[in-house]
Parts: sequence; structure tokens; C-alpha cells
Amino acid sequence: MNKQKRTEIFSRLRDDNPNPETELEYSSPFELLLAVALSAQATDVSVNKATRKLFPVANTPQAILDLGEDGLKEYIKTIGLFNSKAKNAIKMCQMLVELHAGEVPQERKLLEALPGVGRKTANVVLNTAFKQPVMAVDTHIFRVSNRTKIAPGKNVDEVEDKLMRFVPKEFLMDAHHWLILHGRYTCVARKPKCGSCLIEDLCEFKEKTED
Repeated sequence: MNKQKRTEIFSRLRDDNPNPETELEYSSPFELLLAVALSAQATDVSVNKATRKLFPVANTPQAILDLGEDGLKEYIKTIGLFNSKAKNAIKMCQMLVELHAGEVPQERKLLEALPGVGRKTANVVLNTAFKQPVMAVDTHIFRVSNRTKIAPGKNVDEVEDKLMRFVPKEFLMDAHHWLILHGRYTCVARKPKCGSCLIEDLCEFKEKTED
């Protein structure tokens, strides 16, 4: 795939959705960090359901610590893997309070040092909360990048590296959201909806579907 095609792809995605946003609900960098950590192997819908009750009660590292592990579990027990997520969240909040005065750091290394925070989570926070042009590659982005041939790679690191190199700079800030939404609603895992895809003629996927 050449630069001209990629530019046209992202131009269309931008025209269709000029201000893309995460579907996770949050009102501060910490709320986003916790929501993204909770969303691992779970849906944004299930996380939002839980955080709508949790955040009005506790939405700072200290408030989560005051709630305690068992108290936190009560709010997030409907989310998959809630036991280990509660444990990690408490450890994460302890580190934020002790090392960062309760603030979410704006550096990837510092974010990745937090329990339950991997590279993808760190990149989501850096991009969405702190407006840094980075790329968080989840299953949707990995699939779309490979299927369309925008940035094919054998693993998430390879895809991330290629996206950072190949996505035209003017689109880099929002590319993460466009690709996730495209993978979630159009270029879906089992059978992509090629017939209703706005980049179908540019995509290099060979086995196109009627819809």
C-alpha cells in the first residue's frame, strides 16, 4: 500500500468522523487510566456500566485506596477478571499516591511501571488524555492494519511501529480512534461489512464480502 492510498483512507475516516473519541466514559486522566486498565479482555460497555457507579463514589487514587480491594470489587464484579483487576488497581493507586502525588504521569515508561498497565494501556492514556501522537494497538487495530494492508505486521509491536511510520502525520493524533471504531463496527472479526465500508475500494483485503 502506498502513501497516496493511506492518505485517502484517513481523509475519508476523518471526513466521516472529524472528532473521534474513546467510547470509555471518563472525566480525568486517572478515570481514563483506570477505565482502560479495567477494559482488558472486557467490553467498553461493561466497564462504563461499572464506572458510572464507581466514579461518583471514588475517582482519585486516594479515594480508591480508601475504598479498599474488597470495596472496589463490589463495583467492578460485573467485569471479567475483576479479582486480579482490583488487586492491580489498588497497587497502581498506591504507586500513584506514593511516587506521583496522586497524578497520572505523562511518560510511557512511568505509566508502564504501574501494576496492570501495559504498553497498549499507556499509549491509550498518552494519546487520549494527554494528546500525544502515539498508537495503541489492540485486537481491532491489529486486525484492520493487517486486513487492509495499511500496516501489516506479525505482532502488535510490529504493527505499532509501522503505523507510526506509515500514517501521514496530519492523521496521527486521531488514527488510533478511527481504526478502533472501524474494526469494532465495520471491519469486524468474523465477516467484515465490506459492502457498507467507506474505504472498500482502497482496502487491499482480497476476500471482500457483499456486506
